Amino acid sequence: MSEPEIRNLHDIPAAELPAALAPLVDAPFRARQVARWLHDRGAASIDEMTDLSLGMRESLSTRFTASLPGIEQRTDPAPDGSEKFLFRLADGSKIEAVYMPMGERTTICLSSQAGCAVGCTFCVTGFFGAGRNLTPAEITGQVHRIRREREIPWERLNLVLMGMGEPLLNLENVIPALDSLYPNVAPRRITLSTSGIIPGIEELGRLERRPNLAVSINAPDGRRREEIMPITKKYPLPDLIESLRRYPLEKGREITAEYVLLQGWNDSPRDAETLARLLRGLRVKVNAIPFNPDPNLPAWMKRPSDAAIDRFAAALAENRIPVTVRRSRGDQIAAACGQLRGKNESKVRGERDPKSL
Repeated sequence: MSEPEIRNLHDIPAAELPAALAPLVDAPFRARQVARWLHDRGAASIDEMTDLSLGMRESLSTRFTASLPGIEQRTDPAPDGSEKFLFRLADGSKIEAVYMPMGERTTICLSSQAGCAVGCTFCVTGFFGAGRNLTPAEITGQVHRIRREREIPWERLNLVLMGMGEPLLNLENVIPALDSLYPNVAPRRITLSTSGIIPGIEELGRLERRPNLAVSINAPDGRRREEIMPITKKYPLPDLIESLRRYPLEKGREITAEYVLLQGWNDSPRDAETLARLLRGLRVKVNAIPFNPDPNLPAWMKRPSDAAIDRFAAALAENRIPVTVRRSRGDQIAAACGQLRGKNESKVRGERDPKSL
């Protein structure tokens, strides 16, 4: 007879926790106690649940764990306080999360996969290729581990699923992870970033509770977007824009169009005007992101000058598209997706300059 599977309690959706625990606890309120340890306090072991009897903790330990991802490496804080965490998972996979203090608020950038199959050419995670989906415990565990390390109150916390991986290719685990986080972090304080997986956008739009939506656009036209984002071949830019027009937005919410600025390639005022025409009619703001160089990425990709960035933003504003510029945060800590992993697992690939196509 095989041994029963040992499950991580952080993997069990909150609604299913009472039934999962029922055979091992002596009263229904015990499940609520366990849930508080998991979701409010981010327990890293069943032994931490000290308001349960020793016998009950031992009984739970025969069927469950409450483990969090282990910290393999963390960077020294940058001058702005940003810090990057490299986690090693139980199977040896490595993922990243970034801690970014921002005055009264703190943002944690989370990974949803151990790698990424989308293959954006400006992204170090895509450079290293596909990896497996993260479980709910591995997604929420990044939050709990960093909260424990940095002692962050829930009420100060914003979350962004913008780290390693494509969240909409892992919705089966992302959705229960979000449901576990919502009691402490409201949907309006969580943002999910996607490369533009149209079926995933549609599925997200059908949920009763939805995070903010950010979509990587990165080029003013489909031809150039396809050159740096191969996913465009499967989900063409016009179809993506139409899916965003259909996406349900609550009052006061808007979609964020993320736009990585590459010197001499997509950063001119004319590019901004073309982008404005593409986005016109959407409840959208543009987040202009100057490229963060990395030795694993093509050498032609460079950060534009500050003057070019300002001209691009001004052209968008003149065309009545709200725009913010993500000024450098964490470049000293390799904060872009996959860069800390890239420092540990460097490899070489051939380059292709899209400007030569």
